[in-house]
Amino acid sequence: MWKPANPPTANPKPSTPELEKQQVMSTTNTLPTEPSPVSAPRNAVLNNQEQATIGKSLVIKGEVTGSESLYIDGRVEGAINLPGNRVTIGRNGQVTANISAREVVVLGKVKGNLTVSDRVDIRNEGSLNGDVVCQRISIEDGAYFKGSIDIRKANAKDAAPTMPGKMENVATTEASRLSAASA
Repeated sequence: MWKPANPPTANPKPSTPELEKQQVMSTTNTLPTEPSPVSAPRNAVLNNQEQATIGKSLVIKGEVTGSESLYIDGRVEGAINLPGNRVTIGRNGQVTANISAREVVVLGKVKGNLTVSDRVDIRNEGSLNGDVVCQRISIEDGAYFKGSIDIRKANAKDAAPTMPGKMENVATTEASRLSAASA
């Protein structure tokens, strides 16, 4: 059977008047064969930092360190040290580790102490069993928390950190000293 040498194309080139109309409507001086730039997605503009993800099926035992934010949906055992970054424990995340970060958001389960330079957020399905040292904390209704909280002021982060239990002993000693002085 005979086949033509040049098969007809599905999209024939536009005629000259159509081409001129496209160029008049365009705001840039590009050829019609060049692809137009695609705008960035909305969430890319809002989240300008990179974020690493530990997926549901991943299990990490050891120390996690780095210089980017981390989303954990799997299991981590050991230590997480990401100063200046956000650590998010997803709904499926299970963490048995001490966490040091700028911000921690708990949607899953965490067992360990948190040392956070800014904010801890425990969402309604989240569970935290451990001591917290931070500037701000938010615990939603329905969240589980067992441990102590030590709120630091913004300028107090330069001071040497103390254990929350020791702060309670200092407060008890101060209260007993004041009651003895007033007696």
